[in-house]
This record gives sequence, structure tokens and C-alpha cells, in this order.
Amino acid sequence: MGLGHTRRNLLIAQALTAANPELSALMITGARTSSAFSYPPGVDCLTLPALHKEATGAYRSRSLHLSLGAMARLRSATMMAALEAFSPNVLIVDNVPLGAVQELKEVLRFLRTGGQTRCVLGLRDVLDEPSAVREEWQRLDNEGAIRRWYDEVWVYGDPGVYDLAREYQLSPDIAARVRYTGYLDRESHQRHTEAEEILARLELPAGPVVVCLAGGGQDGAELIRAFGGPLFRLGRPA
Repeated sequence: MGLGHTRRNLLIAQALTAANPELSALMITGARTSSAFSYPPGVDCLTLPALHKEATGAYRSRSLHLSLGAMARLRSATMMAALEAFSPNVLIVDNVPLGAVQELKEVLRFLRTGGQTRCVLGLRDVLDEPSAVREEWQRLDNEGAIRRWYDEVWVYGDPGVYDLAREYQLSPDIAARVRYTGYLDRESHQRHTEAEEILARLELPAGPVVVCLAGGGQDGAELIRAFGGPLFRLGRPA
């Protein structure tokens, strides 16, 4: 849902295609805004019917008048058709082993049956409070899904900064599949922009500036409204 997921996976696609110009990377996403990004040669994007995440954590269809079960089947069938035609050597799944609404179950079974696709789960290093992650992973049986369907788990981070396998108490056989990639480097693929250039482009008035960085995808709008309202009333630039 969030732009962070799109940016992270686009960086991976850029790195792979830069290393091998003959390689093709297909990004499959539920974020409509993904189509607004510029894609390097060899990279394209397939957008799935979108989901909306409620404050309770439950999902529903964002736009289509379909039940959640129907949405899961539609998303699964769309991915299945694309991957059957694309026939990937590697599938890198972002964040959730079986997909937001379990729509990857049949996809992973299909790829495993073919036997020609290696499956990787990609994770940022800090997911949430360790207790919350352990509870969610146990409820969703994420370790069981990794054990059954995945060859490796790539963690986009450094264990010297945050050791995901230790902090989230992964089982020894799951921890053995973890590979730490280091942090993804945007500057290796994008022109570096100095802070002074960014500030000049914004044409801000002189004086202190308060900055709000909103993570969490669709949760960010509420945070920005709560942050910005009092500042605007005080006449502060933000």
C-alpha cells in the first residue's frame, strides 16, 4: 500500500537489471501509485485490484463491489496468469509470506509444482515491536509458510544494527534461511540531491522549519492532519 514498499522493490529491480541488461523484472503490486514511478529498461509493473486496510487491521475491497473472498480469488488468478506467462526464475515476495488476504497460497503452490522458480521473502529489518511481530507471525503461521514455500528470507538491513532473527525469536531452521543484504542504497541508482537544493526548490520563508515524516502508508494522512493543523494556525512553515 505504501510508497516505501514500491520504492524498495523498485530499487531491487533496478539493481538486478543494472547488473544484467538482459534480465527482465515484473513488479506486481496493489498500489495504483506505482505506475507514477519511472521504470528503467527491462522493468514493468502489473497493478492488482486494490485493497483497503481498516484501522482494526482488517481488509476490504478499496473500489470494487466484491467480497473479500472474491477479491482474494481475483488477485490470485491475476497473479497466476501473469506468472505462468512470465515464468520467473525468482519470485521475491514483499513482507507477508502468503499475501495480505492469503492470495499467494495457490500462486506459491503453482510455482513450487513447476519447480523452476526460487521463492524469496523480502523483509525490512524493523517490522514492529517484537512482541507484536511474534503474536502476528504465530497467528498467521508465517514460519510454517516460509518452511513450506520459501528458499530464503532476505532482510534489507544489517544484523549489527538490528538482528531480525534474534529480536523476533525465529525458529532455528527459519533463521538459517535468513540472509542480510545490507541497506538498499538509493544513491547508487539515483542522482544525489543536496539538502540546499531541495530547500531552494521549496522557496520556504526564512526561519525555523518543522518537518513531519509520515510512515505507515495510508495511516500517514491522519498523522499529517494532526501535526499540521496547529502549525498552520501559528503560521509556521511545515
